[in-house]
Parts: sequence; structure tokens; C-alpha cells
Amino acid sequence: MKKIRVAVIYGGTNTEHEVSLVSARSIIANLNPEKYELVPITITKKNTWAVQPSLLPTSTRQSLSVQKSRALTRHRGQLPDLSSNNQPVDVVFPVIHGPFGEDGTIQGMLEMARLPYVGSNVLASALCMDKMVQKQLCKGQGIAVVDFVGFTNNQWQRNKARLTEQIEKELGYPSFVKPTNQGSSVGVIKARGRGELRRAITQALKLDSKVLVEKAVSQAREIECSVLGNDEPEASVLGEIIPSNEFYDYDAKYVDGKSQAIIPAKLPKKLAGAIRKTALLAFKLLNCSGLARVDFLVNAKTNQYYLSELNTMPGFTSISMYPKLWEATGLPHPKLLDRLIELALERHQERSKLNFSYLPRTQWYR
Repeated sequence: MKKIRVAVIYGGTNTEHEVSLVSARSIIANLNPEKYELVPITITKKNTWAVQPSLLPTSTRQSLSVQKSRALTRHRGQLPDLSSNNQPVDVVFPVIHGPFGEDGTIQGMLEMARLPYVGSNVLASALCMDKMVQKQLCKGQGIAVVDFVGFTNNQWQRNKARLTEQIEKELGYPSFVKPTNQGSSVGVIKARGRGELRRAITQALKLDSKVLVEKAVSQAREIECSVLGNDEPEASVLGEIIPSNEFYDYDAKYVDGKSQAIIPAKLPKKLAGAIRKTALLAFKLLNCSGLARVDFLVNAKTNQYYLSELNTMPGFTSISMYPKLWEATGLPHPKLLDRLIELALERHQERSKLNFSYLPRTQWYR
């Protein structure tokens, strides 16, 4: 049986570069070598694209006759190949978190190249990357989200006093300041007063041109749900994060290793069912496909829950909740990757049936 040739693209030029490297290693380690021929492609922080065989097992590197990293020429209209007979890749797994990878950018490139790829399309990726737009759409469809105020850098520079007053009146303290288009909790700061708020906004604007300020949820529990599928998605069991820090920031996620995951989350059955149903609703609303991790905040006293955000390319590290939740649901990591590749190929096959050309009855354009 012919192996499926999978290009795993990872790295990137953003703040989540290191997370992407660890995710890629995990994915490559869990892809069945009997089913797949792997082509690991790294994007350096300086935006150089290169084949990176060091992520592959030695036997695989030898079979591909590639031992050293090899720079790739960009803008050629197709992904370069490893082997001498120029076999094209069958599917792409873009494991790039955050800007220029999870925001529709690389998805657009792959669409232009007519290549199947894992994960959501351009529209869904862009919608979910922009936390402000994502929340506005979900709120408009009746999905509960935390109260928020969003603005651009230009708006902040022109109206600092008015926006500060609006935040204090509508949200109060404490509140959370976030760059709108970042992930992995990069740049998230808890503000307890006006001074901290303004300093946090200044820091966030160094990472993005748009900022989101959210009202803090009292006695918040951090609940996560993994979603898998295209037109008929499924939701995993729920998990709860017990952060090692005051909240689940970048260090608590990746650095100190002291945060805990409780799987399944200890929630009333009715509440857990409602959260899973909301995760599927948001997934469909935002036009997602393939996969997403949907995060919620739950008030521990009242059990009121709020959708926090959707991540269209969640982490695949050894501590990442997306694969762990599916493992607990009964889908092991290698089988999960098999299904993600199947979903990518199924979607591409459906799109390939569409007619993208039109011949006018008269040649008016000549």
C-alpha cells in the first residue's frame, strides 16, 4: 500500500515558535511510519523555509536520503519535495500556532497551491484568531461570553481617558488585558487598577495592533473541550486546568510544569453536556473544520459558563489538552492524527468537485 506523503510545517515567525517545535516533534513521533512518509519543513524566525530531517528517526532520514537541513526556495507555487523523483506531497499538516499560521495566512497559500491540509479554512482560521471578532459573532448568536471592551492602537492613542473610563465603568477590576491576535496566553496580563491597566495595554500593543480587555470571572474554573470533525463534529470529554500561577499564563502552560489537568472535569452531568453542546455550536458557527480546542470559564459558585475562545490549531505537546482529551474519550494520539488527515483529504475531495471557472456567452472582456 502506498504511503501518504505528509508535509509537517512548523516553527514560524511569531511568539509561539517554540510551542510549534514541540508540537511538531510530538506529531511526527505519533504518525504511523507504516502509513505515512514524512516531510518536516521548518520556518525559522527569520522566515527561512527549510527541510529539517533532524525531527525524523534515523532510519527514516536514511530512506529519504536527506541528512542535513536544506533551504527551500519560496514562492514557487508548490511545496518542494525531498525525494529525487519529485513526488508531490499528499497532504499538509500546518503545525504553526498564532499569527502567520493559525490566522488563515498559510491556509490561503495552501488553497492557492490546491493542496489538502489539516485544520480550518482561511475564513474560520481568521475569525478564530481575532478574539474580538470571534466574541462578537458568538455573542450575536446567544453564546455567553465574558463582558469585554476592544480597541485598536490608534483608538487608544487618541482616546486613552475615554477608553479607560469605559473599561472601569463596564468591566471594573480586576480585568484581563490581551493582544487580540496572540495565542498560548502570550501577553495576557491581569490588571487590578488603573496604573496596571494602562501598563498592560501598552505591553499588549507591542504584540498586536488590537487589544481586548475582559472582565474577570469570579472564582473561575478553566474548562476545555476538544472538537473533531467537518460537517458533523464530535466533542470530547471535558478537562479542567488547575494553573500553577494565579491564572493560566504562558509560564503556567509551558515553563514551570506545575499546572494540573483533571480529566474528565468534575462537573454536574447537565452542565458538562451544555458546555459540550456549546463547543459544537461555536465550532459550526465559526465555520471550523478538522479540529479546534474550545475553552470556557465557569463560575465555581453559580456554574454560569462563558465561552473564552476557540483555537483552530491547538498544541500537540505532551501536556497539551487537545490530544489528552481525545485519549480520555477513547481515541489514542496516533488514531487522532489518522482521523485529522482523513478529514483533510475528505474536505479537499469535496472542494475538488466544485467548478471554479465560468465561460461567458460573449467575449465581452476582449
